[in-house]
Amino acid sequence: MHDPQTKGEIASLRAEIDRLREREAASREILAIISQSRDNEIPVLDAITRNAVKLCKATGGAGLWLLDEAGDVTRLASVAQDQKGKSAFSAGLEFAREDISPLGRCFRDSCTINVADIRDDPYYLDGDPTHVRMIEKAKIRSRLLVPLLDNGIAFGCFSLNRQEVNAFSDEDVALIESFAEQAVIAIENARMFKALESMNADLSIRVDEQVGEIERMARLKRFLPAAVADTIVSSGSEKMLSSHRAMLGVLFCDIRGFTAFCETAEPEETIEVLQTYHKELGILIDQHRAGVDQRTGDGIMVLFNDPVPCDDPAGEAVKLAVAMRSKMRELCKKWKQQGYRLGFGVGVSMGYATVGMIGHEGRSDYTASGTVVNLAARLCDLAADGEILLSPRAYAAVEDEFPGEPTGEVSLKGIREPVKVHRLLDKIG
Repeated sequence: MHDPQTKGEIASLRAEIDRLREREAASREILAIISQSRDNEIPVLDAITRNAVKLCKATGGAGLWLLDEAGDVTRLASVAQDQKGKSAFSAGLEFAREDISPLGRCFRDSCTINVADIRDDPYYLDGDPTHVRMIEKAKIRSRLLVPLLDNGIAFGCFSLNRQEVNAFSDEDVALIESFAEQAVIAIENARMFKALESMNADLSIRVDEQVGEIERMARLKRFLPAAVADTIVSSGSEKMLSSHRAMLGVLFCDIRGFTAFCETAEPEETIEVLQTYHKELGILIDQHRAGVDQRTGDGIMVLFNDPVPCDDPAGEAVKLAVAMRSKMRELCKKWKQQGYRLGFGVGVSMGYATVGMIGHEGRSDYTASGTVVNLAARLCDLAADGEILLSPRAYAAVEDEFPGEPTGEVSLKGIREPVKVHRLLDKIG
């Protein structure tokens, strides 16, 4: 048999063990919720305030206050009811921050405040409505305030209340301080998770934008030189591709004798010639930063001064024509060694044309139309092997730099009046 004193000690020990088990169970619950609620701190805060009320016998309930980002407003983020299932305040309630009340001092000094009887607080004695409501309506007497700290600075505060004058013990304070640390972890986890989500969302948007830009670039490069497509994409607008009038330098070129060659050559030979031709001249076109080049069979049309501005469209067209003629002489010499009799001719004109994108979604081209385009094409048809023929306006624009000679007036198909044609002198080729 145990004497009464021993029985009392055993009962006290059992009560202590039960209390420790309750606190251990509460910690496990909170940690489990933290691991399950990485993107939302509210379930964790609710579990903490609920367990705080239970374990610390907070008969007046508990709440967790957080400062807004500016630090000007305190908001009740979580609330646990008192023993009667009531609460003096509701979650979401906001107050302007001040530094004199117990809650204000907790934020200001980042310290724990344990008030045995808030009826002695000057705020109540001065008739502050909030403290009057807490005491006279909610019957709160003792109050414990524990800060939530980030680098030693309070950004939140636990508030535990009792409806009797009974200051919270040091053990209660230590428990709530540990709960405060867990609340900080939950809040930081949620903030980091949301920040990561935001970063991922931003990354997704950037990826979508980059994919769209790549697709847009691919579409533009189908009918524009790479340098021009890059310029349009970097400008962020395709308005320059809409139909408009522009002063152009227009170059047409093709292979002399190509039709006859195709009639006698094997298909593999024809393809090889065309591939070499377009590859080598394509390199020159890109080097001279032409606006547009279009290719059909052995025919090539190149535009200068649209969509990328050019100070001297006729001059740039002639420079490209000269470079093309030089390269084609090399190619035709090699082809002759293989038994291919091929040559090369160029026509250059300058004038206004209607320029823009024509076609429909999925199949469109950027091109020019007008007399100046027809004129360059007809001059190309007229040119003999090695000749670069210029329209009157194009020659007038370049004659100081590129000597030429007149070939007389000619009537060209599709051109109303006879045209005075000039041939670029061969010595600069």
